[in-house]
Amino acid sequence: MKRTLVLVRHGKSSWEDQGRPDRARPLAERGLRDAPLMGKRLAHDKVRPDLILSSPASRALSTAHIMAEVLGYPSGEIVTDERLYGSDAGVLLEVMGELGDGFRCVMLFGHDPELTDLAHRFSGKITRMPTCAVARFTFDAPSWSAAVSQPPLTAVLDYPKKR
Repeated sequence: MKRTLVLVRHGKSSWEDQGRPDRARPLAERGLRDAPLMGKRLAHDKVRPDLILSSPASRALSTAHIMAEVLGYPSGEIVTDERLYGSDAGVLLEVMGELGDGFRCVMLFGHDPELTDLAHRFSGKITRMPTCAVARFTFDAPSWSAAVSQPPLTAVLDYPKKR
């Protein structure tokens, strides 16, 4: 069975309010502009998520909501997972391995460096995920737990300034 994992780094965040806690940092104007652009690119490629998981940090969750709207995914069905904030690639692999096998396409919204590290594990060609980058991997696996231990069939990286 084909399974698609889409890793999305949050859009550019604002640093205007230095006293704001890291989790509460909102998207900057550029992040608000890039998120729908990347959502439209995914829609053009016919990406249809069955599940969207997001870090609870404001900038990641806002990026997820913007892209969900563009992709026609119900905003109220976005699931936040604490493990997607301030973790590492190993934790992200655990999250991936725990996904229900009924999901064919899953999007994870999170942060750097863990997203870059995970993307690099799946494709040595991916060494950096700029803000609002999207790394898409397709696996031929009977389950998500099987997918975590095999190389993807395809790996595609896109980001706002790429095109």
